[in-house]
Parts: sequence; structure tokens; C-alpha cells
Amino acid sequence: MSLITAARRPTTTTRTLSETHLIDSTTPPPSPAETRTERRRLIEAIRALRRLLDKRRAFEAADRRRLNREVRDRRRAEATEGRALQRIREKLAREERSLTRRLNGLDGRRDSQERRALAVLRRESIERALTSTHLKASELNGIGSGLIRDLGAHGIRTAADFKRVSWGKAPNGKGGEVLYIHRTRGGKVHINGIGEHRGRPLMEWRRAALARAEARAPHVLPPDERHRIAEIIEAERTRLRAELAQAPLTAEAARAEATRLHAEAVERLTAAEREAAGRAAERRAEFDAMAEQLVVLQAELAVHMKRYGDVGLRARRAQSRALRPAPASLTSPDASAVSPAAPSAPGLRASLGWLLPIVGFGFVSVVGVGELGDETAPVWLRIVSRLLALAATAELLRLWIPRRRWRTAGAMPQGTGFQASGMFLSLGAAGMFAAEESGVLLPACVAAVLAVLLLLAGTGHRINPAQPAQGAAV
Repeated sequence: MSLITAARRPTTTTRTLSETHLIDSTTPPPSPAETRTERRRLIEAIRALRRLLDKRRAFEAADRRRLNREVRDRRRAEATEGRALQRIREKLAREERSLTRRLNGLDGRRDSQERRALAVLRRESIERALTSTHLKASELNGIGSGLIRDLGAHGIRTAADFKRVSWGKAPNGKGGEVLYIHRTRGGKVHINGIGEHRGRPLMEWRRAALARAEARAPHVLPPDERHRIAEIIEAERTRLRAELAQAPLTAEAARAEATRLHAEAVERLTAAEREAAGRAAERRAEFDAMAEQLVVLQAELAVHMKRYGDVGLRARRAQSRALRPAPASLTSPDASAVSPAAPSAPGLRASLGWLLPIVGFGFVSVVGVGELGDETAPVWLRIVSRLLALAATAELLRLWIPRRRWRTAGAMPQGTGFQASGMFLSLGAAGMFAAEESGVLLPACVAAVLAVLLLLAGTGHRINPAQPAQGAAV
């Protein structure tokens, strides 16, 4: 049941002023009991309307909260879109940098692959040559067939089976040092009868075999191998170029998707706002109708009181309360007046560089000014400087912390930098004045003047911020 119906229920027998005057002119005056009954009826009707109208203030406050909530939801949607677009831009930039770097490095990669392939080819050729070079008594001075059989029994038959010789303690721990031959596949062996005089010819023979193998190994990569590497590099180049061309298209599709989601969110918010605004308008119209009806009833009560006079002590106070003026009509403020200024760009956050002045003012709030070294500032200056620095720290934190959050992201207010610089210069000038040295008097005066100018400029920007040009990109 609407508020108007509820308000009209106790006044269904209420007549207009003209009807009452017409009836009263043709009918005899009512009895005192009837007069009191009519008076009580008017007073009760006015009371009922006032009880209903008292709910208007709570309704208007709830409507203002609704408008603020709608503004916050729109900002949240804008910030979400801004973060999504920012992530898309950053991802596209990273992909383009990575792909461009890999494309530019393909030539160097081709050279390195050719060098590695040639190194593998030479190593395999040298290993094959060393494997085919067998130990022979005719090629080794001082090493006969018996020692060659002993070497073969220990797995050393070609130049590829060992790599070097070294001296070490005898295997049984007795005697002096003996010569060990280090095998290519690991481990070392000692052959009785091969010492320093026979170990040197053995290593010279291997070095000569290795030199011949290196000289015969290929120094240039074969054409078919070069062609295979070139095909691999060209295929990689084609793939990277295709990915580089596809990256903007993928980013554009992601941007379109983010824009579509934002449009859907805004459309939902607009529909919800329109529905809520319609309900609020209906409720406000009901309150306005009740206010008009209250004025009519008060006029009827005033006419009744003037015509029939006082009806008793008990009704006097109720009559005076019923004739009080109706509360002023509280209209819902415009959303633009309720909501604070929106951030200059969705997702834009205050810079981390503001931590520098915050930390600076925090340091001054602890140590004060004019107290470092052997200087001692007056007591009033120590107290005032700490209080001013503490106030500046609290104000910067109050402005900076909400603007670092995604939901309330935004740039710092215009003029804040001028004000922070002016405050810092003023504290520094106060410290220089407290030093009472003739050499710092002129810099202190200059710093004080600059501090005043910066504070005035910052305050002017804070009071009247510069408006962006129409049509300028945010």
C-alpha cells in the first residue's frame, strides 16, 4: 500500500474549505461534542501525515548513499577497464620487444650454429682419425711389442684411448713415484716398464697423431650443412615475423573484449540506476503529495479553530503541534554534486616518488629543525617544527594512500607538490634562522621567500585546479 493511501485513510471524510463553508452556512452549528470530535479527527490526520513525512529525511539520506554508490560502481568499472587496457598495452610491448630482439639475433644465431656444427664435425673427424691410429712398435722409440700388448690389455690400443700421463705414488704404496697413463673414458693405469723415458715418446706420438688429425679435419662447413642451418633460421624468421604481425591483432581483439565487457557493465549500471531513480521519483512524489495534503489539513484546522474557538485544555497543545510548519522539502542532490571529481584517467595511480617527501617530513617530525650537530634551536621552534612536519606527513599520507589503490586510483591533487616543497623550504629556512650565523642569513631569506611563493601557488592550484581542455585525451 502506498504512502499516499495510508495518509489518506484517516481523512476520507475531510471536506474542502469551500464545502465546509457552504454546509456551515445552511446547517445549524454542531454541538460541543461534535466540535471536539471533528477537531480530534483533524489533529489525528495531521499526526499521521507527519509520522509518514518524518521518514523523508531517512529516504533522502538513503538516496544520497545510492547516488554515491552508483558513482563508485561506475568508477570501479572505469578502473577495471583501465587496468585491463594497461595490461594489454604492457603485454603487447613486451611481446614486440621480445620478438624484435629474437629477430635481430637470428643472424648471430646462424653464425653460432654454424660454428657449433663445424666444431662438432671437426671433433668427430679428429676422434675417427685418432681411433684409426693404432699403437705400433715401429713408431714408438723404446716401446716394444710386449709393452704394446700390456697397453692393449689395459684398454689402450689407439691414440684415442688415452689423453695424458702424470706422476703419482705407486699402486701398492711402496717405492717412489710411478708414471700413470690417463685413459679417455676415465681412470688411470700404470704399466710396468713405462716410466719417464718411455712415457715421453708415448705422449709425443699422441701429439703428432692429434696434430695430423686436426690438420686433416674440415675447416669449412659443407654446403649441405650450411643450407640446412639456413633453412632452419629462415623458418624461425618467418615464424617470428608472423607472431610479430599477429601480436597487434591479438591485442586489438583483447582491447575490444575489454571494451565490450565495460560497455555491458555500464549498461547494467545504467539500467539499475534508471530503475532506482524511477522508484525514488515515485517515492518523492508520494512525499510531495503528503506535504500538500498536510498543508490542506492545517488550513482546515486553522479555519475550524477560528470558527469554533477553544475546545478544551487537552486539545490546545495538540493543536499547536499540529499547526507547526511542515518540514522543508528535501530534494535529492544531483549525482554530479554528490560525487567527488573522477580521476583523470582510469587506473592512474599516484607515483611512488611521493614517498620521498613523506619520509623527509617524517624524519623532520622526529629530529626537528635546527637541532643537528652542535646547534640548539629554541624550544618553541622545536615543538612547532615537529608539529608542522607531522601534519604535513599525515596530509600527504591521507592524499597518497587512497590514490594508490585500484578502486580509488588517481593523480595527486594539483598544487600538492608546490605545497610540499614550500613547507619543506619553510622548515629549512626556520632552521637556518635559528643558527644565528651571518653567513646563512641571505640563503635563509631566499628560502623563506621561495617557500611563501610555493605555498601560495600550491594553495591557488588546490582551490582552483586547472581544467583540462575540451576534447583533450585523458
